[in-house]
Amino acid sequence: MTFCEYRPGLEGIPATQSSISFVDGQNGILEYRGINVEELAQHSTFLETSYLLIWGGLPTQEELDEFEHEIRFHRRLKYRIRDMMKCFPESGHPMDALQACAAALGLFYSRRALDNPAYIRAAVVRLLAKIPTMVAAFQLMRKGNDPIQPRDDLDYAGNFLYMLTEQEPDPLAARIFDICLLLHAEHTINASTFSAMVTASTLTDPYGVIASAVGTLAGPLHGGANEEVIFMLEEIGSVDNVEAYLDKCLQQKTKIMGFGHRVYKVKDPRASILQQLAEQLFEKFGRDEYYDIALAMEQSVSERLGHKGIYPNVDFYSGLVYRKLGIPTDLFTPVFAIARTAGWLAHWKEQLGENRIFRPTQIYTGPRNAPYISVEKRQSVQDQALIGFVTG
Repeated sequence: MTFCEYRPGLEGIPATQSSISFVDGQNGILEYRGINVEELAQHSTFLETSYLLIWGGLPTQEELDEFEHEIRFHRRLKYRIRDMMKCFPESGHPMDALQACAAALGLFYSRRALDNPAYIRAAVVRLLAKIPTMVAAFQLMRKGNDPIQPRDDLDYAGNFLYMLTEQEPDPLAARIFDICLLLHAEHTINASTFSAMVTASTLTDPYGVIASAVGTLAGPLHGGANEEVIFMLEEIGSVDNVEAYLDKCLQQKTKIMGFGHRVYKVKDPRASILQQLAEQLFEKFGRDEYYDIALAMEQSVSERLGHKGIYPNVDFYSGLVYRKLGIPTDLFTPVFAIARTAGWLAHWKEQLGENRIFRPTQIYTGPRNAPYISVEKRQSVQDQALIGFVTG
């Protein structure tokens, strides 16, 4: 057996074989099951794309109608889940609430019949249907309000926007939000998907798989970056401050939120689509005050850092779209989770098909054959560390 060299973050090391999605970072290509994401954004819907990702092909009209019907039927939450959410602190982050609720679903559907296609389909339906309801319910509950019941006459995206506001959304807003979900549905073996796969490889229930992925997505280096982009634009304040802000970031070597990607060395194709969606929203509902700052930031970063392959990623424009749709900033990442649940479930199902538990190795860097020192002769660990720091 041969060992590869150590690479921090497993960068570039294949962890699996998959037929779910394909990325060409040099040419800005993203495909779901071989279909370009731009084509899906133009012609498909989030639920149709979810079906494509999870079951491997585009559904017939009859299959799609049945799938959508099942999703609508399972949108509601059990009252015990709602009661649990009422006990969450109002100051808690919605991602933490979502992770707890996703895990709690496993208490109600704990049978792990992972070789049963009916069980797998039921889990897929429940998770896709209920996670948007959980996100919307927590948003209202933390304000002291009762959650709004789903409406069976509204589509997937429109129903979520309705549950946030109890107002039926404009059709353009609902369609744009649906495309946003589609764009975020899958992106090969990113951190949260890898977390889902590792958890799935132990053959635990799918609710635990999704809860583990939600926890991974919450970090600012992954899904949380779209929140940080809005905070960055707020800090910049005006177009006139863009160059000074960028100078400070470069001088201090701090990350510029919404720029750069481990895979893409050109502008993220999803960012280009999201920018077009933002412009459609602004044309109908008014321009966002931060959009001009974002445009100036993109131009400046591209001019100064484009030679290093640093361009806008999916997070850069998504926050502006969500903000215009009336979605609170700290719900941006839970919305990402709503979408990425489709991809997580696709990888969960694929992992079950040829499962082997993940058990990577390590390169040990600690001492060997160290003596045991009796307690009365020991120095504190902190003192030892300090001595090593001073002498080093």
